Amino acid sequence: SSYLQKKRRAATARRQHLKSAMLQLAVTEIEKETAAKEAEKQNYLAEHCPPLSLPGSMQELQELCKKLHAKIDSVDEERYDTEVKLQKTTKELEDLNQKLFDLRGKFKRPPLRRVRMSADAMLRALLGSKHKVNMDLRANLKQVKKEDTEKEKDLRDVGDWRKNIEEKSGMEGRKKMFEAGE
Repeated sequence: SSYLQKKRRAATARRQHLKSAMLQLAVTEIEKETAAKEAEKQNYLAEHCPPLSLPGSMQELQELCKKLHAKIDSVDEERYDTEVKLQKTTKELEDLNQKLFDLRGKFKRPPLRRVRMSADAMLRALLGSKHKVNMDLRANLKQVKKEDTEKEKDLRDVGDWRKNIEEKSGMEGRKKMFEAGE
């Protein structure tokens, strides 16, 4: 039972290591995404929003306000167009989802089987080939040789019980039993 306890502890330690590796990978990916989004935002703002320079005279200020109002109107038109496109695509998506749902009802889906994946394969799938993590815990275990006991020798001498059953089954087996009984 101590062997089983060691094996269980090793399995839980392995699971915890896998979870921590997956969490570390997720954290780094999220940090990369936020940094990329921030850089993209700064680039967009630098490209589309030039620095504000206020003119000194009243007439120049009025012209600037007119230009800004014209830009606001064009942006509002674009926003309205994109909202209409979004509503249209949302409606199409809902219709396609409804069709998909209707089609699913007609066919019976097969039950999915659970696929067993080793820890090494899982880490390779998550981390890619650039990270080499070996989770082979059996390599570090000692090998223990079994000593033959008398009971095991007796059992081997008796032979496989399935062979005896196969020999006695069918007509040939009954014939042998009948001939042996005579």
